[in-house]
Amino acid sequence: MGQVLQAGSGQSPARQASIGAGLSSAVEATTINKVCSSGLKAVTLAAQAIQLGETDAMVAGGMENMTRVPYYLPRSTLQPAFGDQKLADGLIGDGLWDVYNQIHMGNCAENTVKKYGITRAAQDAYAVDSYKRAQAAWASGAFTEEVVPVTVKGKRGKETVVAEDEGYNKLKLEKIATLKPAFDRSGAGSVTAANSSSFNDGASALVLGSKDLAREAAGSSRVLARIVASADAAVDPIDFPIAPAAVVPKLLERAGLTMQDISVWEFNEAFAAVILANAKLLELEGTEAGARVNPRGGAIALGHAIGSSGSRILVTLLHQLEVGQFGVAAICNGGGAATGILVQRVGQGDI
Repeated sequence: MGQVLQAGSGQSPARQASIGAGLSSAVEATTINKVCSSGLKAVTLAAQAIQLGETDAMVAGGMENMTRVPYYLPRSTLQPAFGDQKLADGLIGDGLWDVYNQIHMGNCAENTVKKYGITRAAQDAYAVDSYKRAQAAWASGAFTEEVVPVTVKGKRGKETVVAEDEGYNKLKLEKIATLKPAFDRSGAGSVTAANSSSFNDGASALVLGSKDLAREAAGSSRVLARIVASADAAVDPIDFPIAPAAVVPKLLERAGLTMQDISVWEFNEAFAAVILANAKLLELEGTEAGARVNPRGGAIALGHAIGSSGSRILVTLLHQLEVGQFGVAAICNGGGAATGILVQRVGQGDI
């Protein structure tokens, strides 16, 4: 299981998830941290373990509780003998900070929009579109099959059932164009809170199995897809938003497919800048091509629980594909990299 912000979570969060889910204590678990790519990287590592014959089945995905990340206080040897001490925000330090350039990830996005000539209006328009697509998807019940309601106990035993994303209906779309830049406040900035993803809690997971196991299970459970290819790619750390454009050609080459063979693209919407820049680089611009990119909205509207987002976009992708169709899920991550996976939806006769 992927998790980025592990401070305060206790030993081996993936092991906690495994035992908490009711799996046998004999089942091993590993926690993966590849920043935003963690959940999808966990899936590809699980698939590779199955391909190597080390196991027949694995559960893989990611999780993040961004609202409870602690503040950090340095150990006593690093603290001044007298005077005030400063707390560091673990959410920014370990999740949202480019350690190579010492800037916020949002400033990396600002670099990308300036480099590729992406306007504030284009970013805001994409954000509005993401919200509208997410709202339409929820209204039509498109997410029903992929969402598992979670019951949370509150004060005095009161229980709250969370059965849908909470942010996609809260923003007033007409306010998007009025927000001030969040990262570059020199007057030249265009990346705002509204055309960026939000902080969220969330988790997602998939069951992976060998071909033999899939055949055995086909009679009693649904087999959704086969993994055709997976890949990683790296670019300069400041250019992390365009890393998906580097991983997609690897996926297509390994699968022996072309851009035209892909029916649905799921890219993580860390920022509108990510989608717009990669669409330009991969020639996915325009009404027809754009309709195949994040058809049900993305992290701008649905949220970006960073350890989970990679596996979340894969789950959403699988539920959109028709039998026989190919789809790609790709996600960039801090440090200048991306992880991607190419899948094909299968029917009972394909197993």
